[in-house]
Amino acid sequence: MTKCKLEYIWLDGYQPTQTLRSKTKIVADFSGKLEDAEVWSFDGSSTQQASGGSSDLLLKPVFICPDPDRLGGNGFLVMCEVLNSDSTPHRTNGRATIDDDDEDFWFGFEQEYTLWDPESNKPLGFPVSGFPAPQGPYYCSVGTGKAVGRQIIEEHLELCLQAGLNVEGINAEVMKGQWEFQVFAKGAKLAGDQVWVARYLLERTGEKYDVAINWHCKPVQGDWNGSGMHANFSNTLLRTCGSKDVYHDICDAFQPRIQQHIDVYGADNSQRLTGLHETQSIDKFSYGISDRGASIRIPIATVEKGWKGWLEDRRPASNADPYMVASAIISTVRTANISQPA
Repeated sequence: MTKCKLEYIWLDGYQPTQTLRSKTKIVADFSGKLEDAEVWSFDGSSTQQASGGSSDLLLKPVFICPDPDRLGGNGFLVMCEVLNSDSTPHRTNGRATIDDDDEDFWFGFEQEYTLWDPESNKPLGFPVSGFPAPQGPYYCSVGTGKAVGRQIIEEHLELCLQAGLNVEGINAEVMKGQWEFQVFAKGAKLAGDQVWVARYLLERTGEKYDVAINWHCKPVQGDWNGSGMHANFSNTLLRTCGSKDVYHDICDAFQPRIQQHIDVYGADNSQRLTGLHETQSIDKFSYGISDRGASIRIPIATVEKGWKGWLEDRRPASNADPYMVASAIISTVRTANISQPA
């Protein structure tokens, strides 16, 4: 009889930014299939999700993959939705708000973050006093003094690939100590699942090196880039329409819904969306081809393929919930007044 270690992962009720929680369940001769992962429970009063007098909440497995950190090959990571005791979605369950049961929407999230030195309370690589050289040499950099924490980044990438997550790339970002990984999936819920599991693996990797992962969208004030989670999205219409007018109609649908999106695009995003550092102002909306200062960028590849491709919403912050971001985007796209392609 083989003992297997299932790491149940969920989002807590902390506001304005939910954080990850997990606990290990030992089971015998587990098949590795999602349908064989049982619903479990936890104490919601310890995660700001329930009162002490009625604290039992349920963990419903929704995604499973191998746990590459667990020795022996008998560990699994189990991403879960949080349910009330009557099996209805808990108020903190963003995944349950996604309207994409047919998986028509595809998402690619560009997750930025900052490696953080707990002792100096600054980004990894920053001097104890003062600041490093200005931005410029750090983006996609290589070499001592420019790229910092690469061992952590490479280990995290390898763990994601071993887990079977569809991580499509990594790179050093504009601020020193800032990095990015990209996750793509066909289906909004699956994309969110994989981003959260990748975040979990990154947090756990940081533990080994006594390096924290700072998800805040503006961890260093001043002339430094913030951290985002750009959301690349498409549906069948965007992938096949071949119409500039359709793209503009969909972008126009976002204009009157600025606040609905900002409400779920991450805490403190006003510190990042200033109109500087490759952002549009938080209270404005714009779109344009190859425009990284716009709210929504129309990628040049989409245009070159005859208006068949995807869009990139550049407003989501690094600390946003990908489930809620996807839910808001899907809702808005469905409201678009689409002109029929000629």
